[in-house]
Amino acid sequence: MITVPAGSTLTLRCPDMEAIPLVCLSEVRAPFLAELPPMPVLSLDEPGTRRYGILELASSAGVTWVEAELRDGLITVLGDTPAGVVQRRDSPRRPGSYPATGTAQVDTGATQRLVALSGHVQDVSTSGLLLRATADDASPHLPSAILRTLLHVSMPWGEMNAAITTVDQRSDRLRGTFEWIDPGDARALAAFVTGS
Repeated sequence: MITVPAGSTLTLRCPDMEAIPLVCLSEVRAPFLAELPPMPVLSLDEPGTRRYGILELASSAGVTWVEAELRDGLITVLGDTPAGVVQRRDSPRRPGSYPATGTAQVDTGATQRLVALSGHVQDVSTSGLLLRATADDASPHLPSAILRTLLHVSMPWGEMNAAITTVDQRSDRLRGTFEWIDPGDARALAAFVTGS
């Protein structure tokens, strides 16, 4: 069963315009993603405006992207997910504040560059993490288009080393999944988040 809770923040990305933030106004459920009924949302659009784009959908099953239409305060899923769920919400997880430093690989279009960053991991699971950080250039937010990040995180058992593939980033927050994690750290992390 797929559940989109009331109060969830969704993002609709339309061609040639900035992403549109949406807030789901009531809980919606369906057995499959393609069967979700139209969801009432709060947006800044005028009544009667129609927009088509790719919807970043956070649900009980995880985060995915799907084609959708926004019309008269309703967002309607137009098809099944093309990419599958990319972050499982049922992975064991643990919130906290764990100091982190690392290097981000940023896509600048024609080339890629490396940017040093530092901050704190605010939530960690066996499949990924949520990082709040800034680049070392004194900017209040992360550079856009981060592809992956090599992180060194101070955890209760010692330093955890991992490569993170970006799932989503906004301002100074980056959510990602583990592309690689040291095997010893993976075992220690699993014990840590499950409390065993």
